Amino acid sequence: MAPIYRVDDSFDYSLFDGASCAFGVFDGVHTGHRYLLDAAIESAAQSGGRSIALTFDIDPDEIFDPAGLKKLLSNEDRLEVLAASGVDAVCALPFTREFAANEPLQFLQSTFGGHVPAFLHVGSDFAFGAKAAGHVSDLQEWAAQSGTVIHAHHLVSSDGRPISATRIRGLLANGEINMANRLLGRPYAIHEKVFAGRQDGRDFGFRTANLLVPPQQKVIADGVYAGIARVDGVPYKAAISSGVSPVFKDESTANCEVHLLDFDGDLYGQRIWVEYHHWLRPMMKFSSTEELISTVMGNIQWVRDNMILH
Repeated sequence: MAPIYRVDDSFDYSLFDGASCAFGVFDGVHTGHRYLLDAAIESAAQSGGRSIALTFDIDPDEIFDPAGLKKLLSNEDRLEVLAASGVDAVCALPFTREFAANEPLQFLQSTFGGHVPAFLHVGSDFAFGAKAAGHVSDLQEWAAQSGTVIHAHHLVSSDGRPISATRIRGLLANGEINMANRLLGRPYAIHEKVFAGRQDGRDFGFRTANLLVPPQQKVIADGVYAGIARVDGVPYKAAISSGVSPVFKDESTANCEVHLLDFDGDLYGQRIWVEYHHWLRPMMKFSSTEELISTVMGNIQWVRDNMILH
């Protein structure tokens, strides 16, 4: 796990000297991002410098479009996933309106503090500075003076379409979990704290862990999914109800309920990872309690029979 540095007043900018940096927001740390990170790792290995994931401490849209913001990972989880990607270090720039208002050249000077990375890897659509006025051509102009080598990568999937967090969020919103997971390079997952809920499941014969996913991270379509829940790193097969069932819409305080197969313990107050692997069915309004129980038990049995722990 690489160290995570906050680029604040105590930060040593000489960390960038001769480094190979991959620069981006990296929401989701998807396969396109992994390509950038791996490219930075490779060029660092060739030059003998450090490989660095350079990002922001928050998503810029938290400032510029908070009402429309949707994220695949929380800021904390995004930095942790980057730290586990194989780079030597993660550097998180504090993103503020003042920082974003810098003209492109000043933006770069503020970012690197006068120090010069040997390589800078970005997506071909990378934009930066005031009103996103800076583009790859501006990076190239800066690099010609600073001595940095710019690699602008065109990040596309096998179908020729761009790999982007926006595309993945759209797939998840449509319930297209398989394609979303392929572009992510891993199962889509949430990481939330379990709290005490209605406890109806206990009466019905299937206890659930109740989660409240923040609106900005509620990106997946409502429905029932098969997946895996990880408790302190231990995997359990899981039936996941994402969204609020019509049966409990007037009394539910959770927007995600997870039944962990073969788990017997107290999860209250713990944060768990919940991975979405397969879509099973939409939310349904049942004609009777018996129909509800029968359907849910059938979903749980599907998970037991088909999911493989890893």
